Amino acid sequence: MKSAYLVCYDIADEKRLNRVYRFMKERGFHIQYSVFYCVLTWDEVRILRKALLKIIHPRYDDVRIYPLPKDSLVEVMGVGARIPQDVDVFIDI
Repeated sequence: MKSAYLVCYDIADEKRLNRVYRFMKERGFHIQYSVFYCVLTWDEVRILRKALLKIIHPRYDDVRIYPLPKDSLVEVMGVGARIPQDVDVFIDI
C-alpha cells in the first residue's frame, strides 16, 4: 500500500546537493527548495533511503523522511501555487 511522505534535506556540498535533487526529482513532486512530496510503498521508502545514503555524507548532510497522515489537508500560502495530485488543500477565505 502506498503512503505519502515528505523528503526534506540539507546538503552541505553543492555537488551532492545537485545529485540528491536530480535523484529526488524522478521520485517525487518538488514542493520547495529541498522538500519533495512522494507517494511510496514501504519497500520504495527502503530503496529510497539506501540510495540516498550512497549519495550523501552522513557526517555533514541531513535527510529526513516524514510520513504524512492519510487524508490530511495541506495549507498553501504565498507563492506556493503548485499542489501535488490527490492532495486536499485547505483554503481560508
